[in-house]
Amino acid sequence: MTLHDFLALPHRFRWGGVGGDDCTTFCGTWLQESAGVDPAEKYRGTYSTAKGAHDILARAGGVVACAAAALEPAGCKRVQHPQDGDVGVVKAPSGLDGEAKEICAIRFGPLWALLSPSGVVAKKVDHVAVWRAPGGDHKE
Repeated sequence: MTLHDFLALPHRFRWGGVGGDDCTTFCGTWLQESAGVDPAEKYRGTYSTAKGAHDILARAGGVVACAAAALEPAGCKRVQHPQDGDVGVVKAPSGLDGEAKEICAIRFGPLWALLSPSGVVAKKVDHVAVWRAPGGDHKE
């Protein structure tokens, strides 16, 4: 499945990645479709609210630490220069107040695609950390 095909699917926001995805499991679903690994597998169904998600992230030491702990054992490599299809943690406006928060997203051209309650949104935001899936067809 191409990244374009994946982003065009009718994504549904659901905390915990059951019956849909949240911003973190969205990246796991992309990696499952594109590389055959699901780094979010052990988290799917273990929470169903924003508080549940935030509790998991806090226990892991934050979004970047949680992403690294899930992605690196799945064979993803940390890279400095994001390319299409890479997953990462970005700083993006979130919630009703629009405060910038660290969330997981997928690199799509010069933008980052993320899943919000209203669906997939592509934004030009700054990345904090980036990983490339195993077997990625581009080199760092």
